[in-house]
Amino acid sequence: MATPPAFDIQPLGRIVFECGALNRLGELTRSLPGSRVLLVTDPGLAHAGHPQRATKSLRQAGYEVTVFDRVKENPTEKEVADGVATAKAADIDLIVAVGGGSSMDCAKGINFLYTNGGRMADYKGHDKATKPMLPSVGVPTTAGTGSEAQSYALITDASSHMKMACGDKKAAFRISILDPEVTLSQPRTVTAVTGIDAVAHAVESFVCVKANPVSRTYSLAAWRHLEPSFETVLSQPTNLSARSAMQLGAHFAGMAIESAMLGVCHSCANPLTAHYGVTHGVAIGLMLPHVVRFNGPMAGELYAQLIGEPSAHVAPERLADRLSRMVFAAGLPLSLKDIGVDEGILPLLAHEANQQWTARFNPRRVDESDILEIYRAAW
Repeated sequence: MATPPAFDIQPLGRIVFECGALNRLGELTRSLPGSRVLLVTDPGLAHAGHPQRATKSLRQAGYEVTVFDRVKENPTEKEVADGVATAKAADIDLIVAVGGGSSMDCAKGINFLYTNGGRMADYKGHDKATKPMLPSVGVPTTAGTGSEAQSYALITDASSHMKMACGDKKAAFRISILDPEVTLSQPRTVTAVTGIDAVAHAVESFVCVKANPVSRTYSLAAWRHLEPSFETVLSQPTNLSARSAMQLGAHFAGMAIESAMLGVCHSCANPLTAHYGVTHGVAIGLMLPHVVRFNGPMAGELYAQLIGEPSAHVAPERLADRLSRMVFAAGLPLSLKDIGVDEGILPLLAHEANQQWTARFNPRRVDESDILEIYRAAW
């Protein structure tokens, strides 16, 4: 047996997984210092009642609550700045995020600027915050990004439309509350695009160059929860067992990312969102099978472990085919032509994707020409 590689991992915070746990938000938050909460959420959740339930639970626990509900998909510096202004007006000392990955990321971004000042670009990279940050709680309402398990905030640069990864352990949620019941309200399209993103997190983190025994344990657990449950939640949206598996799988995948990294699939997805407004999960699902095929020569043995295939030579194609079937079952597009991408823009997309940080952690080394090859395979 090969000697395991060295690694250095810092677990982030408390995880509470329980059906109905949103109703315990106030009680659970009591373990943290603070009395004036900024509740960060998005306006689309109001119809499901999740922000209202969160506010009620917090107020019953004695908190003053100020709601910031202007989070948009792929939050920009503007949404973060608006949230900071709201936080300052209320003199908050605690942050709670209720929503999908965008709400989680925006809450972390607000925490950076509220406590350390400056602009989000100042924190691109990791460990750039020099001052303490506020304690925070994350309550994901989707089974997708796993942002509640990570110390990074992904904030979009409004001028370039490209995402900035701003990481700091101080920005991580002290408590993550996983309540599968809140994911029952997800529309089918949201279930599909967030679910396929979580699947990609499991697959990419399992084979990336920063993967280690701990992160691969998380990745494999994520895959084993997500892969058999994805089509079930699409066809049986009220199946709470499958919803629970999806949410746990998404969180495990987020833990894997935090302990390792991703790969070139996410690098390829971001320019598609920037240029065409393609939903992140749509872009991910479209590109992932082609990335798996590209990585096959270097990652075949790991893909074999993931898919349960004895042959490392056969595993990449078998995994890519399984992923394509999942994307098809979700009713998501299978080619770049399907989403209106012009073939002539592929070299520009490849150039921009090559600048994305996750490409550097792909198991097979990539350059601009390699990424162009992947895009052409997906076109």
